[in-house]
Amino acid sequence: MKIDFSKSESGLVPAIIQDAKTKIVLMCGYMNEEALEVTKKTGKVTFFSRSKSRLWTKGETSGNFLMVESMKADCDDDTILIKVKPIGPACHTGADTCWFEKNEEINSIENSLKFLEHLTTVIKKRHLEPNEKSYTSSLFKKGINKIAQKVGEEAVEIVIEAKDNNPELFLGEAADLLFHYMILLEAKGYDLSNVVSVLEKRHS
Repeated sequence: MKIDFSKSESGLVPAIIQDAKTKIVLMCGYMNEEALEVTKKTGKVTFFSRSKSRLWTKGETSGNFLMVESMKADCDDDTILIKVKPIGPACHTGADTCWFEKNEEINSIENSLKFLEHLTTVIKKRHLEPNEKSYTSSLFKKGINKIAQKVGEEAVEIVIEAKDNNPELFLGEAADLLFHYMILLEAKGYDLSNVVSVLEKRHS
């Protein structure tokens, strides 16, 4: 990564801080060459504070450090994108971000959807490239009737657990039902996006 600090009269370039896991932008600061070198050396995001006219490691007083996961320059080599693991809130106000967004809460659904996309890919691979040790592949091998039967069995089990008050068992059965439902969709040549499209049309 080569940053052209000479483009700025002050020798400072913007550093955009993004949560490596949730992809939410947490804050933006400025770095000079020394701040960048300290950041690389310590693994903790260090800015040049324009108000204090000195280097400033985020979290040096609060303990809310920004631990570096990766850094890259933009196409003009005058802005840095730093992906981090935040230790505590990023904003000095105590908010998760300097735009007062909830970092984890906003992205919990997004992250879940990303995992479902990954699971869809895995299920498709088990279908197209059977693995003898794979439970999923074994279901595809047994055919649509067996797959549909499993969905029915899981549906009954979640109904039974819904009548009790054991969250762990209920969520476990919910996960089993969703998993086998996704297998059924793949067996029929569809995936969750096709189902969502139907829901979107109904909603509109």
